[in-house]
Amino acid sequence: MLIVVWCLLSWFPNINWYEQPFRALDQAIKPMVLPFRRLIPPISGLDLSPMVAIFILQIVRHVVAAVVP
Repeated sequence: MLIVVWCLLSWFPNINWYEQPFRALDQAIKPMVLPFRRLIPPISGLDLSPMVAIFILQIVRHVVAAVVP
């Protein structure tokens, strides 16, 4: 859910990402998204890495839920 909020906030250019709570959100989400951003280049200016990160996190969640009783 935080990735979606982070993406929506990125549409507002006047947000100062160096102030709280935006800085905490950015520091929590960027480490999850950056590996996918390195692998998947933007397509026509559209960054798909947050969607891929959400998809992979959902798969991991289901696998962990299936393994842990």
